[in-house]
Amino acid sequence: MSQPLPADQPAPRGGNGRSGRAPYDLATVLDIAVAAFNEFGYDATSMGTLAERLGTSKSAIYYHVSGKADLLRLALERGLGELEGVLSLPGAQEGPADARLEFVLRGAVRVLCEELPSVTLLLRLRGNTDLEREALARRREFDHAVAALVDESRADGTLRADVDARTTTRLIFGMINSIVEWYKPGGPLTPEQLADDVITVAFEGLHPRPSA
Repeated sequence: MSQPLPADQPAPRGGNGRSGRAPYDLATVLDIAVAAFNEFGYDATSMGTLAERLGTSKSAIYYHVSGKADLLRLALERGLGELEGVLSLPGAQEGPADARLEFVLRGAVRVLCEELPSVTLLLRLRGNTDLEREALARRREFDHAVAALVDESRADGTLRADVDARTTTRLIFGMINSIVEWYKPGGPLTPEQLADDVITVAFEGLHPRPSA
């Protein structure tokens, strides 16, 4: 059984930093921030806008983060960290190149579906700040890893070589990135089925055809 606080010790603050109101945790604040960044753009979104959306004060947000840039950093890490994590899994490290490529693409679709608002924010960055440029550089590293798997698969004959490698990579990313514009989480199309469809469309057109 917990002991009561001493009389001279203040009670813990709620997550929103204001007494008498339901607390906001960091995840809730971050969800609201990402939605506003996507709606208005990061530069055009003020801390006042976020406070209004939360129905609280700006100081309540500062209870959780140091400022707007901190919110952007945390939001981008949701998507970027998950994408980078896919590359470290055994399925991305072991086996034939085309199997590793398929594993990474499935993982990218899963992350996009699970972290749709954060990935949408990532794809809309313009590189206006050091933080944005760092995030874009990390995303390019992920893209380069996928491109390397495409090149390796072409070299070992498991992917067709009559389509330019850079074109192949760009088409794959274009197909996956477009999901943020139309996919509706919770709808009839599950992330697993969506990944199956992406792989079918990509690989049925990429595997070399048997010679006559």
